[in-house]
Amino acid sequence: MKPKSQKKPLKNVINVFLLLTLFSVNAQKNISGFIYHSQKPLENAIVQLEPSNKTTHTNADGSFTFFGLSDGTYIIKVTSMGFKEYRHKIILNGQQTAPLQIDMEAGIDLNEVSILNKSRSAKNNPENLINAQYSAMPVTIIDRKAIELMGSRRLDEVLKEQTGIAIVNNISGGARSVGVQMQGFGSEYIMVLIDGQPMVGRNNGNFDLSRISVSNIERIEIIKGASSSLYGSEALGGTINIITRHGVVEPQLQAAVSYGTLNIMDAVLEGETPFSKNKGTLNLATNYYSTDGFNTNSKYINGTTSPPYDNYSLQGRSRYQLGEKSFLNFSGRYGLRRSFMRKDFGLGHISGDNQDEQDLNLSLSFDHRFSNNLRSITRYYLTFYSADMSVAWQESTTHTSQDVFKQTLHRIEQQFSYSGTRSYELVGGFGGSLENMNDDALTNVNSLRTFFSYIQGEWSPIKKLKAVGGLRYDYTNNFGGRINPSFGLQYFINDKITFKTGIGTGFKAPDFKTNYLVFYNSNSNYLVIGNAVLAPTLQQLQNEGQISETRQYVLNQAAGKLEAEKSTSYNAGLVFEPSKALKVEGSAFFHKITNQINSIQVATGTNNQIIYTYQNLPETVNKGFEIGFKSSPFNNLQINAGYQYLIAKDLSVKDSIRANKWPYNQNIHDPATGNSYKPRPSDYWGIENRSRHMANAAVFYRYEPWKINANIRVNFRGKYPFGDRNGNQFIDKYDTFVKDYWLMNANIEKKLLKDHLSIRFTAENIFDYTDPLMPGQPGRILLAGVSYSFFKD
Repeated sequence: MKPKSQKKPLKNVINVFLLLTLFSVNAQKNISGFIYHSQKPLENAIVQLEPSNKTTHTNADGSFTFFGLSDGTYIIKVTSMGFKEYRHKIILNGQQTAPLQIDMEAGIDLNEVSILNKSRSAKNNPENLINAQYSAMPVTIIDRKAIELMGSRRLDEVLKEQTGIAIVNNISGGARSVGVQMQGFGSEYIMVLIDGQPMVGRNNGNFDLSRISVSNIERIEIIKGASSSLYGSEALGGTINIITRHGVVEPQLQAAVSYGTLNIMDAVLEGETPFSKNKGTLNLATNYYSTDGFNTNSKYINGTTSPPYDNYSLQGRSRYQLGEKSFLNFSGRYGLRRSFMRKDFGLGHISGDNQDEQDLNLSLSFDHRFSNNLRSITRYYLTFYSADMSVAWQESTTHTSQDVFKQTLHRIEQQFSYSGTRSYELVGGFGGSLENMNDDALTNVNSLRTFFSYIQGEWSPIKKLKAVGGLRYDYTNNFGGRINPSFGLQYFINDKITFKTGIGTGFKAPDFKTNYLVFYNSNSNYLVIGNAVLAPTLQQLQNEGQISETRQYVLNQAAGKLEAEKSTSYNAGLVFEPSKALKVEGSAFFHKITNQINSIQVATGTNNQIIYTYQNLPETVNKGFEIGFKSSPFNNLQINAGYQYLIAKDLSVKDSIRANKWPYNQNIHDPATGNSYKPRPSDYWGIENRSRHMANAAVFYRYEPWKINANIRVNFRGKYPFGDRNGNQFIDKYDTFVKDYWLMNANIEKKLLKDHLSIRFTAENIFDYTDPLMPGQPGRILLAGVSYSFFKD
């Protein structure tokens, strides 16, 4: 039973948005033009006006017009399947502009952006001078239009359809989260940022991606591989940077609601307006999302494996021009999630799992341009996260565990950018942060203080060659400092083939929970003890008679000896464009991680309770390759596909098997035949929760006469190990695996009333696939939605 969540009235918010649409603007102008290809008019091309978000289509003669526009800066964006995207900047300053003459170039663009693709047309975040293009690792860009076409509602739904990315779930003892895995790196190694600022608040290492609605997202930048030289020590395995909507020249308002299976309700209200004679802009978005949850293991559990919850979020962004060369920026986000999960294990044992989460993020920055070449941004950032998690036995209402966790981060940063000539650009900066954590289960925890400085840039010594490089220094008060460099090259072999390569490094110090948290999971009957407090906690349990067996060799080699993790990432690949209708990109990657932190059993309790702690693995490797292609065989049809092959192994396990060292020298047991045999290095399958094979494909079609967009997407994940079944401490082919599976999703959208009204139908997991070992994968989901946009035609 899901408790009632207190619903805050939206009346005042709605009134504010309605008032925003009534702001007066300056004298009205038009923007018009003609679109051609090879001197022939291009009919039914989509023409978008940013940031006003107006859309129109070209007529039979290739013409288009936007009427009644205010003074300001606009971007004309033209797209048509089979042609490369076109962008052009227009400034209205009291004068009527001449009609544009646009010649479209045949071809297509991959979402996989080259590591050095200097896309001047990219809509950068005005509050951050660091640009993803400076990464030496591969970068994927997912824009707002792609998100809308997919019909996704939460961030995890968007990411799980990207090549090389898997969504993982951690649902136990109150710590529920939907995390991400990228090229073999787990969620704890992936930094998640909103508008360039790090999000905090993780459950057992996973940042819960389902906390974030996609309604106000302008684009998502994904960097695969170590990017610490750009974003800091937490970006050991990659970065996901979410850029929210910003910039507006006309008032507009959008309201949308979707409803469907599992009583899913998704309601969005967002608006934007200029103010103070176009000196300032304001964007606001609210979202309410709720679901009844679901159960993927009804044979053994009555209730839900994924909890029901209510999620509220409010996000805003404002930019104000203080002078000719100075701007003040403010952004904020507040999120609240409340959930309750009931589990019935039979024999009268019923548990209730409560979780309330809140997060607040505020940013204030001052942007000043000293000259055309030199720009500065000074920013202060505050983020606060709290989680109150508890598990109680329903029949007695007694708490078996409770964890109240609070995390606060203050961060200040100074950035500079300099563009000397067209051949090079530089971005540099420095700053520091103060982080505090308060947890009922944490003891002897001090504040974490960090300092960082960095410089990175791009250089084109010759026409066919581009290079990017970066250097960053990070210092923490408990683990010292480290320098992380990165370097990448792009060489244009000819007009059809481009070679890319890059190297980056990463660094991650053990966090508070890894060192100090003592956490008991009553449902699974295990205890986790932080490494720094391992010896005294075990001794206390021993004195109380709660320990039946201690693995002394683990205690001796692990207690108080956690070291910072380090990684080095290599990437190399080719982009091949044999024709204007086909583009293929392939790359190989190799990530070496030293001192990777992993959990290990250190003792057994008197009630068969498993007691874990953390230790460093000497060396692990994630390696493989990815390939993706995009084709547009004819106008209005686009086909995308991608594939990843991955090997993720702890090399110390292979070495121990080869050296006949305990515990990895234990015999492998074949349950089918009953035979046992001595293990060989080749018997080691790899690290848990990593699939060898992952693939995705999508078909997008637009039927212009009816203004209908339709798509169908397929995602495949190969089998992956779930756990060690035969007790030999490593994964072999006889252990428990999650079977390989396919998921199919589809979406269809119809535009009406001059694109003001949109009706959408979405089907996810069409063939209703579920697995008890995948507690976060729901069955078939059917949704219907409607949205209406208020803007001037």
